[in-house]
This record gives sequence, C-alpha cells and structure tokens, in this order.
Amino acid sequence: MIHPGVLFMRALAPLPLGLVRGLGAALGRLLYLLAWPRRRIALTNLRLCYPDWSEAERRAVARRNFVVFSQAFLDRSWLWHGDPETVRQRLRITGAVQDLTREGAVVMFAPHFYGMDAGGSAVMQQIARPACTIYSTQSDATLDAWMRAGRQRFGDATLLSRNEGVKPIVRALRQGKMLYLLPDMDLGPHESVFVPFFGVPAATVPSLSRFAKLGGARVVPVVTRLTPQGYEVSVHPAWADYPSSDAVADTALMNQRLQGYIDAMPEQYYWVHKRFKTRPPGEPSMY
Repeated sequence: MIHPGVLFMRALAPLPLGLVRGLGAALGRLLYLLAWPRRRIALTNLRLCYPDWSEAERRAVARRNFVVFSQAFLDRSWLWHGDPETVRQRLRITGAVQDLTREGAVVMFAPHFYGMDAGGSAVMQQIARPACTIYSTQSDATLDAWMRAGRQRFGDATLLSRNEGVKPIVRALRQGKMLYLLPDMDLGPHESVFVPFFGVPAATVPSLSRFAKLGGARVVPVVTRLTPQGYEVSVHPAWADYPSSDAVADTALMNQRLQGYIDAMPEQYYWVHKRFKTRPPGEPSMY
C-alpha cells in the first residue's frame, strides 16, 4: 500500500511551481504558529548566532525560515516525481563546476540549507560522475523507501548507511565516487570536537577533514539556494591547502567559512536543529 503522504507528493508533482510554493508558504506560516518547540529552537539559535539583531529581526527571519523549510519539503514532489526535463530547468548549477568534473577524488561540502536535496539532485542529474552520500534510515519503512528512491533518482547515486562506519565511504572515494557530505550538525559528543560556530563552542564531527584526508580528496563547497524559479546550486572553488595536518583547525575553518555562506541567506539555513545541544563539560543547556 502506498503511503498517503507519498500519494500527496505525487499529486503535487505536475502542478505549477508557483502553486506548490504558495502551498509551502501557507504551510510554513501555520507551522511557525503551531510548532512552537521548533520555533523556540530556531529563535534560540538566531539569538546565539546573531546577538546584534533586534528581536523583531530574529522573528522575521525565523518566520521566513519556516516558509522556506516547508517550500523545500513540498518541492520534493517534483524533484522526485516530476518530469526530468522540468527538474533540469528548475535546477541551475553555477560556479566552479570544473572542480567537480576534473580528475581526482572529491568531497562536496554541502551545508544544511533547506535546498540540500535539490542540490544533490542537480549534481546527480547534471554532472556525469558517480557519487555517494551518507544516509540515516527512517523509522517508517515506506517513507524510508520513498526517500531512498528520491535521492537515487538521477545518475549513479549510492546511499551509505551512517551505521556502516568509515570504510565504505573511504572505499567509495578511492573508487572515484564523489561524496556529498553534510557535516554541520550536532551529532552528539562521540568523536566530536568543540570549535566556534558564530563564536559559540559547537560540537562538530571533523568528518570533512577526515574523509578528505583518507580519500585523498579535494573539498568543493556546494551551496544551494531556493529561488522563485527553483534552485541555484553554487559550486565554490576547491579549498586550497585543505585538509591540513590538524583536523581540529580544519573543522574550525569549515565552520568559519560556513558562517559566510549563512550570512548571505540566513533565512534558508537549518535553524530548527539544536545546533548547540551538546555542551562542553559543566556548561548548562542552551535550550
């Protein structure tokens, strides 16, 4: 039996983008009012990261954040079920694309902007190169199968389970596959290091530096922005002299550069996540 949510997304897929985005905007405004625990998390994150903003500025960005979150979620309808040519027209890749296509292993640094699924789809559809990403299994088997199929829709894409550890990831890199990596979440204290994120110590897994070093790969940031026409996927030039011999310094540099990407579009970052949940010993909870 097909999940009702999947049927709904399939029904949305052929609709005009403006209509899908309008539904997403309405849903986002409703969620901002009803999903108060997530609203509180987003506002706490914005207070910590943008202490110079007024409360009115932070609330305006948070409201817009819920709208973009909902629009990006409903966009999975056409990303995963829409006509492939329509998908191609709505996904625009710009920047240093040659740093993805030239010879050599690649780790794509893909921060948690709400367009991250669109960015992955764009790379797989429009860059003729095998790739992989790390995947967390969903508790609902039907939804898990739907998400797997959506993320593997285009190109030669492999999903690697987070539970399988490091070896399959390094093997994939050494086999020439690109890695689409999203390393900017708080995954708990295990293997994390505390490095500044907007000046606040944040538990961060040093996986970007680690996988680049183990796989002999260059790091290429891939930052995706939701636009009225669809999505713009910006491929930034490969980072020079990265990774270094110091994984902690590399991870701090990753967060520093991520701040610049966020400053350019703070309303599109994943603020509903408890980014500062894990605290250094003795520090109280931020939430």
